[in-house]
Amino acid sequence: MTSLRRGVRYAVLLLITAVFVTPVVWMLLTSLKTYADAQQDPPSWLPNPFSTYGYDAIINNTANPVLRWFVNSMLAATLHTLLVLVTASMAAYALARLRFHGRRLSFALIVGTLFLPPTSLIIPNFVIAERLGWIDTLTVVVVPGAASAFGVFFLRQFFLSIPRELEEAAVLDGANHWQVFTRVLLPLSKPALATLAVLSFLTNWNDFLWPVYVLFSPERLTLPAGLGLLQGAYVTDYPVIMAGAMLASVPVLILFVLAQRHVIQGVSRSGLKG
Repeated sequence: MTSLRRGVRYAVLLLITAVFVTPVVWMLLTSLKTYADAQQDPPSWLPNPFSTYGYDAIINNTANPVLRWFVNSMLAATLHTLLVLVTASMAAYALARLRFHGRRLSFALIVGTLFLPPTSLIIPNFVIAERLGWIDTLTVVVVPGAASAFGVFFLRQFFLSIPRELEEAAVLDGANHWQVFTRVLLPLSKPALATLAVLSFLTNWNDFLWPVYVLFSPERLTLPAGLGLLQGAYVTDYPVIMAGAMLASVPVLILFVLAQRHVIQGVSRSGLKG
């Protein structure tokens, strides 16, 4: 019976894996096709012949600088992630450990913003960014959204799971709040910080709607917004589009592989106390 359950479990896991991996494999194989091969009906799985046409078109495309978009996305997502980690960790520490009037109300208001549709904030954020002179700059895709309500909620739950005795011992040794935060809580919170970093990076990396509204110059576009320009008005060059999509997928896959152990630990421990 145990062997049967294990077999069923593995079969279900293999099925779920196939559901998620199959589109990635199809995207990779299509990116290695020629234009004519990608237009065949019915489509074939394997390229015939294998070709780097899509990647060559991306590298040599002067009108649509895909590599520049890639660098812009990497820089924006990295800076955005760092800002989220700084703001969310400090706010979460205050809400989890410090005692002040209005603490519960502040936390409730922060969590309440999670229920606001993101599209409802586009116009207010655009007006603010325009008055600050951030429109069509990298700053406009880095700073807005850096005060992450989800990040505050997530890290607060994790901080609550850390025994207070560790902080009390540090206070007895003469540590102040800043030292307790930076030398006790943050080192113990690496799994949660890694999880939040991955989620924040993914959110900014995959953001399409906001960059389309605030970035106008071709050389300042991020990758998701720029890839839309590769879609022709009358024809669709699938190898080129899939090559761009593969380029956008590689950093995300590498990031998750490197951080998956910390991500699992962070998610499993973040809700132990509330």
